[in-house]
Amino acid sequence: MLDCKKLAIFVGGVVFGSAGFKLLSSRDAKKAYTQGTAAVLRMKDSVMDTVTKVQEEAGDILADAKDINEARAVAAEEVADEAATEEAKA
Repeated sequence: MLDCKKLAIFVGGVVFGSAGFKLLSSRDAKKAYTQGTAAVLRMKDSVMDTVTKVQEEAGDILADAKDINEARAVAAEEVADEAATEEAKA
């Protein structure tokens, strides 16, 4: 009796698997796969556009930060030079 139950479950699984395979390989399923893939590709393009914009902005921020640091270094040198000049006069 137990073997018949296992055999019935196995046969049911094979039938269900075969039906599932036919369903997954149907024309409608292929259309759905194609539409899904197209949506993923559009999303990828959108993400890549966003990444490019973020990289450009990060480059601009980095350039501005370098300019600020260079200006501060020049100002610090001028202050040091003025202090040295004042010290030399005294």
